[in-house]
Amino acid sequence: MMRRYGRELSVAVSIVVLCLVMAVFAPGYFSGENLADLFLANIPVLLIALGMNMVILTGQIDISVGSMFAVCGIVAGVLSKAGMPVLVAGICAVVAGAVMGSINGALVAYVRVPSIVATLATMVALRDGLRWATQGAWVSDLPPGFQWLGLSQGSYPILIAVTTVSFVAAAGWGLRNLRAGRAIYATGSNMEAARLSGIDTNLYTYGVFAVTGALTGIAAVLNSVRFNQIPSNAGLGLEMKVIAAVVVGGTAVTGGSGSVAGTVLGVILLGAIGPALTFLGVSAYWERALQGAIILVAVVVEAVRERAERRIASGDGA
Repeated sequence: MMRRYGRELSVAVSIVVLCLVMAVFAPGYFSGENLADLFLANIPVLLIALGMNMVILTGQIDISVGSMFAVCGIVAGVLSKAGMPVLVAGICAVVAGAVMGSINGALVAYVRVPSIVATLATMVALRDGLRWATQGAWVSDLPPGFQWLGLSQGSYPILIAVTTVSFVAAAGWGLRNLRAGRAIYATGSNMEAARLSGIDTNLYTYGVFAVTGALTGIAAVLNSVRFNQIPSNAGLGLEMKVIAAVVVGGTAVTGGSGSVAGTVLGVILLGAIGPALTFLGVSAYWERALQGAIILVAVVVEAVRERAERRIASGDGA
């Protein structure tokens, strides 16, 4: 069990250690208000990370999620402000996310553009296009029913919690039990072998990008309704948080290995670190540096592990 779930257990232990440190040096960190803010702020990260986990499992990456997040939020706000019911505007934003994700998927799966190049291009195009379309202005004067989806501020977190748990459970069960889930793992483990076994690797590669786009749209809507204005520069640095959470949660950057549980734990750990630094009096600017360091360490550890496994395998073969 330790070997199979070693990365998840190590992240869980890190979370416990962080909690103990904060309990001793900054007990105010556990105030109800701060915990509620942490929960609501990291729900979008978790939803997008569920999709990013699948993308990385196939051996790909998507660095455009921050730009898609901003576009989807603006779409939801503009349509609601134009008189469209909030639910319909939210659905349109999710569809917009799915379309943008599908473009990424088509470029990677069918045009054969490397995922880092394709999503870098869409990241820049979407961010600059949105900046041009909005002239940097925020969407304000939103209808009264937009904020909190028309619910009370107390009941909204309950809805979000139920929704998020449902998505997490569905993603975890699907990857373990559905044919599509097994195909995603197979595609990332060995794409050529998966293709020869009858798996349409192009379709699954395309699909995980489309799903990630849709989840980004959902995340953008759920985040936007927390406020009475929607910034046009939302999602800056979001891709770093999401990728770091997935990688630190144990998903191999080379694909084929990882779990939803590890991704959830990664989101919890990284989501807790930033505010913890603030409570400890450390500059918040260190958060980005820490995220980059975590990604680097996780990649190095994975590379060392794979090299050791290959060495053991070759020794057994001999």
